[in-house]
Amino acid sequence: MEYWINIVLQFFIFGFAGWCMEVILKYRQFHRFINRGFLTGPILPIYGFGVILITLVIGNLASVESGVVMTFALSLVICGIVEYLTSFVLEKIFHARWWDYSQKPMNLHGRVWIGNLVLFGLAGVAIIHIVNPFLFPALNRIPLGVRRTIATVLLAVLAADFVISYFVLKLVKSGIDSSEADNTEEISKEVRQMLTNRSYFYSRFADAYPEVVYKTERVQARLAAVKAEAEHMQQEAERRFEAQKGKVAERLEPASLIRADLIGKQEALIAMLYDENSANDDMRKLKAEIDRQKGRLESHSLSKRLHGGR
Repeated sequence: MEYWINIVLQFFIFGFAGWCMEVILKYRQFHRFINRGFLTGPILPIYGFGVILITLVIGNLASVESGVVMTFALSLVICGIVEYLTSFVLEKIFHARWWDYSQKPMNLHGRVWIGNLVLFGLAGVAIIHIVNPFLFPALNRIPLGVRRTIATVLLAVLAADFVISYFVLKLVKSGIDSSEADNTEEISKEVRQMLTNRSYFYSRFADAYPEVVYKTERVQARLAAVKAEAEHMQQEAERRFEAQKGKVAERLEPASLIRADLIGKQEALIAMLYDENSANDDMRKLKAEIDRQKGRLESHSLSKRLHGGR
């Protein structure tokens, strides 16, 4: 029981630390305080869940617990899965993309990207090998009754915060679904205006995610139609290119190649029609003249190659 109380306290400690980190990052980006997260309180549960999952998983792998490489890999995978699933579930439920890494390198569906994954791995190493060895002994120095009381109060506050945030998100979803706009920018304006005109709990949420992208079924259908049309246009362009490629190649073919091909065909025709035994004098003279001119042409071509094509 004592272990699980410490795990609960660890959840709140790192959930608060994650909130502080994001507040600082957004302050540097927007130059103002932004209370990040779905909850009103200063906590981001996704960070707390990620840390306790790392602690529980690696704690049950005693044979590799001391391996930094294994800790890094497991932390990267676990936190990446948590972030991806959180993004996916929230988008499916509330029709909104709360964060989007589509413009980042090596991203997966815009939900996770390699930069964050590496940071998750490094953070996992720090938590398992540096922070936890000091954190749990420090928590154990606090009387068990006090820890139990703190954990109970925090869980009760968190539950109340979840209930309030649920109604806020329900209002957001209602606004998204009822919007007549056919683009995400207009929907975002409508939702922001709807939330701003209400109490603090609603207006706070409007500022928590300034870059959120809302998507109704209408917008999703339009995006799908645009994508299908783009693919159709690409296929049509490729078909036309293939149809014109032969004609373009013919127009770009050098005259010397055409002349050589023509001469070759003429020689083939002469070879089929000319018979030395049955040819008369005029035919023999014409054949001799053709061979002489052919020799001159070949001599001229050889001379050009020897002098560098001049």
